[in-house]
Amino acid sequence: MSVETVHELPLDQVLRGDCVEMMRMLPGNSVDCVFADPPYNLQLRGELRRPDDSLVDGVDEDWDRFADPAAYDAFTRAWLGECRRLLRKDGTIWVIGAYHNIFRIGAILQNLGFWLLNDVIWRKANPMPNFRGRRFTNAHETLIWAARGRDSRHRFNYQAMKALNDDTQMRSDWFIPLCTGPERLRNAHGLKLHPTQKPEALLHRVLLASTAPDDIVLDPFLGTGTTAVVAMRLGRHYLGIERHPAYVEAALGRILAAKRASPAALAVTPSRRDVQRVPFGVLVERGLVPPGTRLYDRARRVSATVVADGTVRSGREPGSIHQVGAAVQNAPSCNGWTFWHVERDGALVPLDTLRATLRAAAEPTE
Repeated sequence: MSVETVHELPLDQVLRGDCVEMMRMLPGNSVDCVFADPPYNLQLRGELRRPDDSLVDGVDEDWDRFADPAAYDAFTRAWLGECRRLLRKDGTIWVIGAYHNIFRIGAILQNLGFWLLNDVIWRKANPMPNFRGRRFTNAHETLIWAARGRDSRHRFNYQAMKALNDDTQMRSDWFIPLCTGPERLRNAHGLKLHPTQKPEALLHRVLLASTAPDDIVLDPFLGTGTTAVVAMRLGRHYLGIERHPAYVEAALGRILAAKRASPAALAVTPSRRDVQRVPFGVLVERGLVPPGTRLYDRARRVSATVVADGTVRSGREPGSIHQVGAAVQNAPSCNGWTFWHVERDGALVPLDTLRATLRAAAEPTE
C-alpha cells in the first residue's frame, strides 16, 4: 500500500454516518481486513416474554428493520460492494450473522466475486433459552470468512491459531461465551446498550487469525467499538463506521481506555509460508555441515555422507536429505530436517536445529 493511500485514510478513527456513504469517500484498495456485523433483519413479531412474563431485551431497533427481503438484499449488495472495492487484492472479509440473514449474505458475497474460505460456527457457551418451546434453542451464529477474490493470497496465521488452541489445529467451531458481566455495556436503566454486542474474545481470534500488526481493519457497523478495541490492543489500525450516536459515544469511551500491547507481545508464531526458506545446501556452503560430514538418524542405525553440492549419499545414488532419508527407511517420504542429525560435542543435533540457528542469525536486530 502506498504512503499516499495511508494518509488519505482516517486511521484509528470512528466515523459517524451511513456506512455506504462513508465508504464511498474512502480510497479503494486501502484496507487489509473487514469485520462486519450487519443488521440481522430479524423481523420480530410482537414482544418476546419469559415464563415469568418479564420482557426479553431483544433486537427491535429501527436499524434492524427492512421493508422486505429485496430491500435487505439491495442494502447488502451496496455495503458489500464497497467493502470489496476498499479491500486490497489479498485482503479478507468476515461477516457474522444468524439464520435470518447469513445465507442471503453468503450468496451475495459469491455473486460479487468474493472467494469463500470458511464458515465458522460461534457456539455460544450461554445462549438465551427458547421460551416459547416451538423450536430448537438458537445457540450459535455463523461467520463467513472470504477472500476478495479467487486469486487472493490471503493471510492465515495457522501456527498462531494452533498455538492458541494448545498446539492443536484450530477447528471451525468456536466455543466462546456471550458478552456478559462488566464487558456488557448497559444504559442508565440497566438495559443492554447494544443488543448484539460481540465478545472481545471472538474478535481477538478473528484478527489474530487473519491480520498482522499494523494492518488496517475496517468495521462498517462498529456498534459499541469491540473491533476497534481489539484491533488497537493487537497493534492493528482500525477504521470504524457507526451511525447511532449513543453507540459512537460508547465506542470512543472504550477506545480511550484500551491499551496497545508492546511489539514483543504482538509477535505470533509464523506460518510456514512466512518463514524464510533455507535449502540444505546453504548449510553446506556456510560450513555448518561441510562436505564429508556424517549424518545419522536419532538411534544411529543408519548414516549418510554430505556431498559438496548439498546432496547426501548412503551407499547408493546421492539425493536430497529427504529422498535419502525415505530410501533408508523404505518409506514413501521423509522430513530430512528432523530425521538426520549431526554430532556436536558427543551429542546428536537435528539438522532442523542448525537451520533455525541460521534463520535467527539472518533476522534483523532492532
